[in-house]
Amino acid sequence: MDIKMPSVGESIESGLIGKWLKKEGERVQSGDALCEIETEKITTEIYAEKEGILHILVKEGSEVKVGQTIAQLEELPSEKMEQEPSASIKEKEEQEEKTVLEPQKESIEPVKKKEEEEKASVEAPLMRPGRITKEMALQLMEEEKEEKEEKKEEAKEVESFAIGPQEKRKPLSPIRKKIAQRLLEAHIGTAHLTTFNEVDMSTVLELRKNYGKRFEEKYGVKLGLMSFFVRAVVEALKKIPEVGARIEEDELVYPSTLDLGIAVATEKGLIVPVIRSAENLSFAQIEKTIQELAIKARSGKITLEDIEGGVFTITNGGVFGSMLSTPILNPPQSGILGMHAIKERPVAINGKVEIRPVMYLALTYDHRVIDGKEAVSFLVLVKEFIEQPASVLLEV
Repeated sequence: MDIKMPSVGESIESGLIGKWLKKEGERVQSGDALCEIETEKITTEIYAEKEGILHILVKEGSEVKVGQTIAQLEELPSEKMEQEPSASIKEKEEQEEKTVLEPQKESIEPVKKKEEEEKASVEAPLMRPGRITKEMALQLMEEEKEEKEEKKEEAKEVESFAIGPQEKRKPLSPIRKKIAQRLLEAHIGTAHLTTFNEVDMSTVLELRKNYGKRFEEKYGVKLGLMSFFVRAVVEALKKIPEVGARIEEDELVYPSTLDLGIAVATEKGLIVPVIRSAENLSFAQIEKTIQELAIKARSGKITLEDIEGGVFTITNGGVFGSMLSTPILNPPQSGILGMHAIKERPVAINGKVEIRPVMYLALTYDHRVIDGKEAVSFLVLVKEFIEQPASVLLEV
């Protein structure tokens, strides 16, 4: 039974064998995951449809086309397997091989013994049997000593060579290739510009402190920072829709729903799953969706439907300790918001200096779509929501 590279999307024509989860010749059961397939967008797994013995045809790291046979599954005859288990078959084969080797050994050993005796008689020194002189013994000891020293030197040379710096090479995965391509396209194909602001996180942190436990008990999910920023972006996009628009040929396209991408770091690279219709979700629904998408992304279970589309992206470099950065656009989107680490800083409050938890925000935008005034106003709206969320939630 042929195992072929499946089709995982209309725009995907090939993939990379990331890792074989089963070994060559291993017996697998129906439903077992056989290998990981990496494409330019997602990583997925191929499963066995039947029980059988796996025969691998394509090694790890190889690129394969959709429909190409990558392995074969040898079906097991059920009757034969029941009558004679694989273990007993192996033992029988080993016994037969042992029996054959023993007659061969009996016939070969006399001949071999005679050849060794003849060789020894030719190479032996012309002396009386059993007599070894003092000079011969000293010479043998010296030769043995020199041989040991030579072996030590050879071992040192091998060890020093192995310890030295060595380059490692591995092929770029399809996902990494796609990331590199998109990053380059974003730099070349957009008029990107970044504007910055800072936001006082005191109110949000106080809300989480006072209501976080009750929120988790009621909804079964923690109240994080991301849900506040998702709501802040939704409110800002409602007032400045150009930030969520995109260019298609000679037209400016405004989205019908606010589908927001949330950047998630995985072992395979940065993946941006999308929260659909974020404008219609509550805080609890946002947090649950983020949690589900993050788990799928990091476990390699993300699908094309989870990452396609999106009108705006939010990325949080603060979880890695970033203080300030310029996020890069995720084409064809025209805007991306960068969150950063929260640090206590002295700020002026009503004429007095106070220590407040402050986060720097960065908005990178495509200047072809968004003017500077719109970009700055958008970031100010996000700042106002985070610092005073009650005014927006109460619509006052």
